[in-house]
Amino acid sequence: KNKLKKSIENCIGFRGAGTAKNLACGNARADGYMATKEERAELHKTIWKIANDLRGSVDGWEFKAYVLGSIFYRFISENICDYIHQLMKEAGQENFDYSAIDDEMAENIRQKMVEEKGYFILPSQLFQNVVQWADKDENLNEHLTIIFRSIEASAQGAASEEDLRGLFSDFSVDNQALGSTVIKRNQLLAKVLWAVSNMELGSKFNDTNNDTFGDTYEFLMQMYASQAGKSGGEFFTPQQVSELLARIASWTNPKINKVYDP
Repeated sequence: KNKLKKSIENCIGFRGAGTAKNLACGNARADGYMATKEERAELHKTIWKIANDLRGSVDGWEFKAYVLGSIFYRFISENICDYIHQLMKEAGQENFDYSAIDDEMAENIRQKMVEEKGYFILPSQLFQNVVQWADKDENLNEHLTIIFRSIEASAQGAASEEDLRGLFSDFSVDNQALGSTVIKRNQLLAKVLWAVSNMELGSKFNDTNNDTFGDTYEFLMQMYASQAGKSGGEFFTPQQVSELLARIASWTNPKINKVYDP
């Protein structure tokens, strides 16, 4: 199975096969979404241009793993920060910034985060910190490998272990298609991370509207599938179908939280 696809779907709780449990998100809800179809279309246009321009000579279907993987890496990084910041705000520390503390201090909440979020990311390994020095990191490929393995390993022994196992396996940092040398590959990886960091994706979503992360994932899957002569429906359940399925399943039981979509 496509681990990345499945985990994004589980995490964001949107249009996917299997369970709709929230791996990383809890039940966060907030305003701040694309208000109109025109804005969404413009966002899609920008995102596709960025993704398509970045890949260069790399096959689009193959390159999708790097764009979608980076988007997911950004999502879980921002999401765990949002969660911790909310906890600290409730504890009276409104200006607390998880991304700014040292890793040793962060280790104190590792177990709590794994229990409540299903995974853990050290401050130094957060997307927003890694992207700052990515273009200057001569060993970016090695560091990303360590980070991804660390994120996956954080769930060992937890209920989310299976969901995270092999999560970033398609994000091959040593793929020759990215460049003939380590330097060239790292340069492209840095560009992808930087481009994703500048995408107006938002990290939260509203009760009645699709979150922009999930919407972007679906859009990119459709575009990559189309260019590769495939059907997007092979890799995710279309939004309209998922919404109908959810409405039917919860018609007499509004508290239902799992739906199996074969």
